[in-house]
Amino acid sequence: MSRNQAIKNLNLEEEINKLNKQGILHAIKIRRDLEEAASAYKNIEEVMNFQKDMVTIKHELSPLAVIKG
Repeated sequence: MSRNQAIKNLNLEEEINKLNKQGILHAIKIRRDLEEAASAYKNIEEVMNFQKDMVTIKHELSPLAVIKG
């Protein structure tokens, strides 16, 4: 999803609730901030699955914060 699509299509309250439930520090307050929401990005498991013949996953990281800057 593009940044503009995220701003138009994602629900601000739902995205804030998702981050809060996961305990992720964020500054998502207004609709424009949705361009940095997790739902705006491709599913990392799908992306890595497409690359499985080229990479070996050694570690999986979990997000701690979303900072738009």
